[in-house]
Amino acid sequence: MNRSIISKNAYTSLLTAIVAFLIFSTTAMAQVEQHSQISIQGTALVTKDTNSGPLSQHTTKSGGFLVGYAYQFNRWAAVEGNYGYTQNTAYTVGSIGQSSIRSDFHEITGAFVAHIPVNFHGLRPYALGGAGALVFNPTNDAKRINPGIDRQTKAAFVYGGGVNFDVTRLIGVRAEYRGFVYKAPDFTLNTLNLDKVTHLAQPSVGMYFRF
Repeated sequence: MNRSIISKNAYTSLLTAIVAFLIFSTTAMAQVEQHSQISIQGTALVTKDTNSGPLSQHTTKSGGFLVGYAYQFNRWAAVEGNYGYTQNTAYTVGSIGQSSIRSDFHEITGAFVAHIPVNFHGLRPYALGGAGALVFNPTNDAKRINPGIDRQTKAAFVYGGGVNFDVTRLIGVRAEYRGFVYKAPDFTLNTLNLDKVTHLAQPSVGMYFRF
């Protein structure tokens, strides 16, 4: 008899937990009127100087753009995919002299976005973390000056955060910071290989559109 009572209590508790979870999930989803969001941002890119033995690498600061699509599951959880572009020059100095490689820089990332469930005068803060690929594609002029270099892709970890400001129910302004951690590029040339991890800071500001 005791086992029967305990079993019934266990099933009742489990059923209650499942129902509560479903109600919470449905309520959270209902609080998000527009699940999709497109963002367009202007960016600044600042890469940390990298040193390894006789080699050192300095990358010029540059400006670019970042476009993204996000899908929000509930008030606090979303996923986001982004593509960014700029063009900059990497200077590598060593015993062989100095190389100057100008390249098209592409970033392709995916991230989990955690929205802090507060809304202070239309301001909605968030944090993000994810991974992606950074593509360094030397220009034709750079290839002529530096024989042997080629396009190179580096895996990257991305983290950051920002704040959304709702101008209307569907349109708003976004200010954001992203940090990238990845191995310094050598453009497939062993003489330029630093074998060191570097960091890229990317502050940005732009608009978003919800639908």
